[in-house]
Amino acid sequence: MPLNSFEQLYQFADAAPEPVGIAVAGGADSTVLEALRTARDRGWVLPSVVGKETEIRALGLDVRGFTLIDSADPAPTAVALVRNGQAKFLMKGQIATPALLKAVLDPALGLRTGRIICQVVLMEIGERRFLLADTGICIQPTLEQKIDIMTSAMDMARALGVECPRVAVMAATETVTDSMPETVDAAELQRRSQAGEFPGCTVRGPLSFDLAYDAAAAVKKKLADPDHAIADIMLFPNLLVANLTVKAIMYTADCRFGGILCGAACPVVFMSRADTTATRLNSLALALKIRDFQGAKGNE
Repeated sequence: MPLNSFEQLYQFADAAPEPVGIAVAGGADSTVLEALRTARDRGWVLPSVVGKETEIRALGLDVRGFTLIDSADPAPTAVALVRNGQAKFLMKGQIATPALLKAVLDPALGLRTGRIICQVVLMEIGERRFLLADTGICIQPTLEQKIDIMTSAMDMARALGVECPRVAVMAATETVTDSMPETVDAAELQRRSQAGEFPGCTVRGPLSFDLAYDAAAAVKKKLADPDHAIADIMLFPNLLVANLTVKAIMYTADCRFGGILCGAACPVVFMSRADTTATRLNSLALALKIRDFQGAKGNE
């Protein structure tokens, strides 16, 4: 089954029985407020926007139905709203990533779960949709951290309707070589998958981008499993590769995308401060779907 499209995610959010509380860290940003305005008007969310209230109001945007919380240190204030139940998930606004992560990872007052925090992006190019991870947090993940990141991405894929996700472990080549350690890790993840360590998915690697994206390229290069070239998840070896790949697609392809942080006690709407209103709205719709899936699984 294919991953849900953003159009389907919008329809899902529109059909929700009631809006969900969201805490926004750093609200003095026009694209953040515009996305929240649309989401509030559609009945998706009840925003609590944390930041310097004078700066938020100075933007001159419609904040009716928003709760504005004046704070010079918005990240811990927003996280506290989630911890005390006033909000069900978190959104990164005009705030630096280290400041947000410091609050999320605070041992006593944060949203730790024991899982590694990572960013997973849903990318939609025409009719093709796939997940990319980790695209925003882990600089050089270890093999065990890659497994944790892969697990978060697989959970998201299942939330988006994929029963058995196909994971492509990315590298510059499909050949395993000691001079490229990422290929060794990729082969080890494939070996563990084939040994049954990761049930309910298939893991192949190392795979270059063409072999993870294009079945015709897989056939030409005689990949043993060409169906895996239509990957549901691309697992990257490090942040440099992931960030360059994702931003190259974002700025050159006709695509839609949105991303969230996984591994915390709730989904965290998380994109670059340079992203558009549309991307923020996509990310909100994605977070609502993931939260609903996690809640349904928790009630089983």
